[in-house]
Amino acid sequence: MTYAPPPPLSNAGESRFWDRVAQGYAKRPVADQATYERKLAITRSFLTRDMDLLEFGCGTGTTALIHAPYVNHVLAFDFSAEMISIAERKAQDQSIENVSFVQNRIEDFEPPDNRYDAVLAMSILHLLKDPRAAIAKSFDMLKPGGMMFSSTVCLGDGMRWFKPIAVVGRALKLLPHVLFVTSSELEEMVRDAGFEIEQSWRPGPRKGIFIVARKPG
Repeated sequence: MTYAPPPPLSNAGESRFWDRVAQGYAKRPVADQATYERKLAITRSFLTRDMDLLEFGCGTGTTALIHAPYVNHVLAFDFSAEMISIAERKAQDQSIENVSFVQNRIEDFEPPDNRYDAVLAMSILHLLKDPRAAIAKSFDMLKPGGMMFSSTVCLGDGMRWFKPIAVVGRALKLLPHVLFVTSSELEEMVRDAGFEIEQSWRPGPRKGIFIVARKPG
């Protein structure tokens, strides 16, 4: 199937925070490498070489590039131009040619229904103003039987004390928008979109919840 690039990004000013922190973000090591490796392995167990994979909120592209050898094509986008620039350099350095990195955001992306075999939403849903809409859009863009993989920090579970700090940090442009969703609320959003949850794993009380969900075939 021919790849068609997404439409231009709207409200590009929202990316300024992430543009500013992109270089430091790219250099920072994974906080829990063992957990990250397990999430990669679980995801990879569902992938096949004929699949088209989409990742929104891809950051500097590490996860998309790791999965690239196991699928046909990856479309990965982030609303930070600097994040995408770093991701493109990584792809060039690794000679990976089946990943397309573009600047966009899930709110503006308009894919045809039943287009993708798998969708990744890694460490992004809690940063969206309307994660429910993003999950519903993921459901629509997936083929019947397609998979969604998400890893989400659930600040609503035991970290509500951080909410006033987040509000002040957002006002001072020191922190991005964050949503205080609980793990049960997130699972409800996934099910309400029509998904069947096959796995839901949380490696620790303050760790992100990793959800593997399937669109019924």
